[in-house]
Amino acid sequence: MKKFLCLAVFAAFAISACATAPMTGRRQLSLIPASEINAMSATAFSDVKRSSRIITTGANAEMIRTVGRNIAAAAEQYLRDHGRAAEIANYSWEFILIDDATVNAWAMPGGRIAFYTGILPLTQNVNGVAVVMAHEVAHVIAGHSAERMSQAMLANMGGSILGQATRNQSQMVQTLSQTGYGIAANLGILLPFSRRQEYEADKIGLMLMAMAGYDPAHAVTFWQRMSALSAGGSTSDFMSTHPSDANRIAAIQRNLPAAQEVYRNRRR
Repeated sequence: MKKFLCLAVFAAFAISACATAPMTGRRQLSLIPASEINAMSATAFSDVKRSSRIITTGANAEMIRTVGRNIAAAAEQYLRDHGRAAEIANYSWEFILIDDATVNAWAMPGGRIAFYTGILPLTQNVNGVAVVMAHEVAHVIAGHSAERMSQAMLANMGGSILGQATRNQSQMVQTLSQTGYGIAANLGILLPFSRRQEYEADKIGLMLMAMAGYDPAHAVTFWQRMSALSAGGSTSDFMSTHPSDANRIAAIQRNLPAAQEVYRNRRR
C-alpha cells in the first residue's frame, strides 16, 4: 500500500509541475522556480568570468553583444505578443566573448550566454553568429536547463521509489534493480530529452533569427561547416546528447520554410 501511495504522489507531483515551451507548445516538466535556478546561474556565470579571459573590445566582441541584444529583443517581443510577458522578468541578458580556442558557445538560465573565439572561424560572419546566438537564446526562453534538472530530480525520486519496492528482496536483486533503473533513466529519459531540446532550440532559433532580421537559411550552411569539422568523429543519436549532424541539418531544412516566410514578411 505504501508503495502505491508513493507512486500516486510521484505521478501527481510530475503532472502538476508542467510548463509549455514557446513556439513549439511542447509540455515540459518544471520543478525548480526560475528565481532559484537564475540565482545559481548568476553565481556560476560570475565564476566563469573570473576564471576566463573575456574580450570586451573589438569588432568580434561588439558583434556578439549586438547580435545577442537583437535576438533577445525578438524573443522578448514574441513573449509579449503571446501572453507570456511575465517571463521576461526572469532574464538578465549578458553576452560575452571568451578568448579560448574551443569550438563552443553555451547559455545559462537567465540569459547569460558565452561564445568562445574558437567558434568564430565557423560562424564566419554576423549571420553565422546569429545562428548560434539564436540557438542559445532559444535554450534560455524554453527553460531547457530547468527542464533537465527537473528530469534528473524526478529520476532520482523514481529510484527512491524503486528502492522502497525492492527493500525486502536480496541485496543482489536490489543492486541489479537500481543499476538497471539508472541505465534506463539515462538512455530512456535524460539523453533523449537532451536531443529533443537540441532539435527544439534549432527550431525556435530559426524563428528568432527571422524575427530579428537575420536570414535563417544560414543555419544550414553553418551546420554543414560544423559537420565537416567533426567528420569521422561523430557519435550515434542513441548514445549522444546531441543529434547527429545529418539529422540536425535535415530537421533544420524541414523547419526552414516557415522561418523564411517570417523573414520575408519582416523585410517587406
